[in-house]
Order: sequence, then C-alpha cells, then structure tokens
Amino acid sequence: MFKLIKTENNARRGEFYTNRGLVQTPAFMNVATAGAIKGGVSAKDLKDVGCQIMLSNTYHLHIRPGDEKVKECGGLHKFTTWDGPILTDSGGFQVFSLASLRNITEEGVIFASHIDGKRIFMGPEESMTIQSNLGSTIAMAFDECVENPAEYSYARESCMRTTRWLERCKAKMTELNLLETTVNREQMLFGINQGCTYNDLRIEHMKQIADLDLDGYAIGGLAVGEPTEVMYDVIEHVEPFMPNDKIRYLMGVGTPVNILNAVDRGVDLFDCVMPSRNARHGHLFTSRGIMNINNNKYDTDMAPIDDRCGCPACQRYSRAYIRHLLKAGEMLGARLLVLHNLWFYNNLMAAIRKALDEDCFYQFKRDQEQILGKRI
Repeated sequence: MFKLIKTENNARRGEFYTNRGLVQTPAFMNVATAGAIKGGVSAKDLKDVGCQIMLSNTYHLHIRPGDEKVKECGGLHKFTTWDGPILTDSGGFQVFSLASLRNITEEGVIFASHIDGKRIFMGPEESMTIQSNLGSTIAMAFDECVENPAEYSYARESCMRTTRWLERCKAKMTELNLLETTVNREQMLFGINQGCTYNDLRIEHMKQIADLDLDGYAIGGLAVGEPTEVMYDVIEHVEPFMPNDKIRYLMGVGTPVNILNAVDRGVDLFDCVMPSRNARHGHLFTSRGIMNINNNKYDTDMAPIDDRCGCPACQRYSRAYIRHLLKAGEMLGARLLVLHNLWFYNNLMAAIRKALDEDCFYQFKRDQEQILGKRI
C-alpha cells in the first residue's frame, strides 16, 4: 500500500495506494472536522487547492449528525461528495482534550458530550464501529493521548493500555470488514505511537505496535505544548523503529517550518487545523513569510495577498478588499483566506516532493525555513 520511491538521508519520497486513489507523499491532509473545512470550503474547493486527503473527526460526526445516519446516506464519501481518500481519527484525542468530562478504564472511556452533556461510552470496538459506519479510507486506532508533561509511571501504563486497545481495534476491524453491510470493506487501520516525551517509552511502544503489521503508523501525543526541539528529538528517536515499507504520519503538525523539519526526519503525512483556523483570523502563510491581513497598512493595498500564489483569492482579489470583508464579518472574507492558506500548504508539499525528486531537498529546506517562519 506504500511504495518508497527514494530517500534523501532520512527524507522520503513515496506513493500511498488506496481504494480511493493514489496519494503522492509527503502530503498534508486538510482537516474537515465535521465533514467540511470551516470557512465555507466545499469538497470541490479542496480539489481546486490541491488537497489529496481529507481528514474528518470521528467524535464530532458521532455526536452530530450520528455515524449511523452517515451510513444510511452511503458513507462519508457520498455524504460529503469528496471522492478522494478520507482519514478519520479515532476519538482518542477527545480523551485528552475533554479531560474534565471523561473517565478512563480498561474497557474504554466514558465521555460527557460537549454539546448536551449526554454520557457516551467509547472503547476500541465502538471507535472501529463508528469509523466503519463512516466508511472512511483510513481509520485510526483508539488510543490515549497523555498530557505533557506526565508522570513516567502513568505514561508507561498508558502505553501498555494503548497497545492492548490497538489489538482490540485490529480484531474488530477484521470482523467489520468481512460484513457485507460494511460501507468500505477495504478500510485500512493505522496504529498510533505514544509515550509522551520519554524516548525509551516511545521506542518500546513503537516496537510493540510495529509487530502488529498495520497499514500505517502515526506518532501521536506531540504538538500539545512541548518545545519544538523536544518534538523533533522524539521523532528522531522513534523513526528508526518505524517500518520502512509503511506510511508514517505525524499527527496534528503543524507550521510550515515544522513540516519541513519533520520531512527531514522521515515523516510522510501531516494534518493540522492551523492553516484554516489561522486564516479565519486573518493570519496568512505566504512565499515571503507570515502576514496579518488585519494590519492597517493593508487598508488600501490593491496587491494580491501573494503575487506568487495560484489560489482563487490571489488570482482575483486585493488585500484591501479581503481585509474589508474580514473586518465587516462577511463570510466571503474567511472563505477566501482559508482557500489561500490551504492552497499554500498543498503547494508547499508539492514543492517538497519536487525537491526530493530532484535531489535538492536539503537546499530547499535551508532556503525555505529562513523565510516561512518570518513575520512580514
């Protein structure tokens, strides 16, 4: 399912084969939490900005509209009209983010819905069933994302539980994929490496889950407040123990500079809400650095956001007009800015792939990281 085409030191150029099409890697997944990108961005828009994979949120779709309703509608692809690969998370991150509303046991987690307070139980089997109902291309295993910093003893206990949960996820997915009523009987399963910032736990856990021979492997539990250099150090320690012939996914990361450095360390796949969330507040990524369109100096600026950009916003509209829309609370403003940032991220990944193809990734990385983290 994953073909490693070439490497430049640890950086990898590959192709990921799915029953919904081929993904060129390294790649960035655009986050459509409830089946759409916040900011009025449609499935067709995603195609137009170069998206290869859409990511949706298992927990939120289970709460609303309900995964069984999505199944009745033919699954998430038919429901959203996105025909490319879809990855669904497992609900495990909500175990972390809804800490005040949860109770973790060996069987699973009891949640209180953030919408109406209704009590919900989710364990490995429930998570797999929900994701099977959604019919996503890739399902993420149910795990526990532990807060950083955490006590070593708790982090170790959590890793062991996450491994046991992963074994249950694999067994349940095998069962579901044999049912004739299953939306996608070729659904893939990715395991998630945990262990906080303890490198020995990370390595041991990676060895354990690699033995399960899954379709892909993710590094989870990072980009949750720890220093960036600590995140890079964890990746460097885990990477040698990740199967070379399986796709590697760094969850929830990140800035363009984070992505360049993670590709440098052997990661193939990324996701983050940052490009769309920042865009809705006027914070934009450009070929010359980071721009805040709210600044007064753009009030009468008739130039495009970025004259090197091929997104719909830059091809037609000025900084002054888009700034006006955002200040006036017009939905078009947020939509255009989200389209810009998503185009930027997907175009960045295409440029990374081209640099790898041409054996000049390290020069490209050195040049770009000096620019992309700079504030204009």
